[in-house]
Amino acid sequence: MIDPVAARIADTFNRTFGASHRTCMVGGGVEPLYEPAATDRPARIVYTRDYAASALHEAAHWCLAGAARRGLRDYGYSYVPGPRDPQSRAAFFASEYDVQAVEALLAEVCAVRFVVSADDFAAPQADLESFERNVRAAIERRRTRGLPLRAERFRDALIEEFADG
Repeated sequence: MIDPVAARIADTFNRTFGASHRTCMVGGGVEPLYEPAATDRPARIVYTRDYAASALHEAAHWCLAGAARRGLRDYGYSYVPGPRDPQSRAAFFASEYDVQAVEALLAEVCAVRFVVSADDFAAPQADLESFERNVRAAIERRRTRGLPLRAERFRDALIEEFADG
């Protein structure tokens, strides 16, 4: 069953950025994936299954990625699944603070429940608590300083889309 909120998020993304950035968002992925544009097709953001939270998280990655990163598969990042060693965990956590902050602010607009996700169930409790504190601090920084231009544009489009509740 397709989540209607996820579909509305993807449709809003596609209306907002499809033509201007040659990028489309689709659901149904077993894992999230970003594929850069090719001569014969636009860039694709694939979010997990039909989960609204996954759509927002992947949109946040895209909104934060610069032009060079948007030219690379999965923005040039190598995903290391959990359990992670301490160095890999620290690198992953550092790369997620701002992404999850942007995700949280987009989620508010759509009334999608935001959950901090360390994506590493084997991480020590102290690391998980520190990660959550850092994400919450990043959310507050974004509230104060604002969102990057593409994230702001997407947030405004989501506000319009979800204004009726």
